[in-house]
Parts: sequence; structure tokens; C-alpha cells
Amino acid sequence: MKSILDACMQHQVQKFVHCSTIGVITTVKNPPADENSPVCPGDVYQKSKYAGELEVLRQAAEKKIPATVIRPCAIYGPGDLRMLKLFKMVAKKRFLFFGSGNAYLHTVFVENLVDGFILAAQKHESAGQVFIIGDEGYVTLNELVKIIAEQFDVNTPKLHIPYRPFEILAIIVESLYKKLKIKKEPPIYKRRISFFKKSRAFSIKKARDILGYSPKIDLKTGIAITAKWYIENGYI
Repeated sequence: MKSILDACMQHQVQKFVHCSTIGVITTVKNPPADENSPVCPGDVYQKSKYAGELEVLRQAAEKKIPATVIRPCAIYGPGDLRMLKLFKMVAKKRFLFFGSGNAYLHTVFVENLVDGFILAAQKHESAGQVFIIGDEGYVTLNELVKIIAEQFDVNTPKLHIPYRPFEILAIIVESLYKKLKIKKEPPIYKRRISFFKKSRAFSIKKARDILGYSPKIDLKTGIAITAKWYIENGYI
């Protein structure tokens, strides 16, 4: 990070925008969380992202380089393959819920995120600030899956199985893989199953007030565009 900021100073870069992750706020106890909510990174990736935030803001202040940190919500859209498994399982009628499905998920369509980055780069007021960039609102996992199912004209998944037994299984499997030094990704692990339990709901008020950010693509439209891209490119 130091080398990047040194290069910015050398070439008189007018604004440095750092991409972090909303994952630095692992647990949202009282949704929606915002930029002032306690930071509690839950894994190595999230810890490295938060360390990057601190380093960017510290060095930028020392070198007097205008820098802004962006924390994107769950990114999706054409070209993204992380959400593909969810879309595919729903489309193929193989999706099931671990737990109630009432945990919140806050997405950000890729075009909305790009708008947020551009605004952060353009607005002088963004210097030295952290911004959460997401879609207009958040939904429960039940609601998200229903919207995806509608795009593929399939019934909304209704099967819910108990969360806790599979959480224990994930811990055991992950531990065994680590102990046996198996490099392949476990079929089930704690972070994956936590997707069904941990609420991720955030406020975009700060970005709206300071950056003038206003997401143009709503969730249903974004899901439709993404589903169409997966189909046209042979992923589903």
C-alpha cells in the first residue's frame, strides 16, 4: 500500500479510492449498520481489508493525498461468478435453507457500485472518509431467493432444515481438512454456512448525503439482468 500511495504522490494523483469490503463489519446486531458501527473482521481476508483501510487513511493523511475508502455490499451482476451457485441451485430446484432464511442480505449491483466509485473520486468532500455502497435496501434471504426463483419461472424453495447441526458439522469438517492438510476446499465450512445466519444490512445514508449517491438499478431489475447474463453465457 505504501508503494501505491508513494506512486500517487509522485504522479500527483488527485484522488485515491480504496476498495475494502463490508465484511469488516462481520456481525450486525442492530440492523442497519453504518460507517460508525463496530468493526469486527471475522477471518484473514476481512482482517487484511481492514488493515488496508487503516493504512490508506493513515498514509494519505501523512502524505496529504486525498483518499477515500469504499465498503461495497454483496456485489453481483454480469461477469460475477460468486453468486452463480445461488442462482444455479435455485434455477435447478436444488436450493434449500439452513435455518429460517430470515437473515438480511444487502446487495449492490455492479453498475450501482461503479457509480459510487466515480462519485467518491469526484467529490472533494469524500477525502478521509469511509463509505458503504449498496443497493437501495436490504432483503431477507427468503425474499432474495423468491426474486431469483421468479426469474427462472420455478417455485420458490420452501425446504428449511435446522441450522445448528450443520454448523457443528461444518466446524468438524473444516478442522479435519486443516489437520490432515487437505488443500481442497471443504464441501461445507463455517463461513459458507454462516451465510444463512448472519444478517448483513446497512445504511447508505452517508453516501447519499455526502456523495449524492443514489442507486439506479433496483434489486429485481439487477437480478433479471444477472440471470439473463448467466443464461446467455451458458452458466445456467
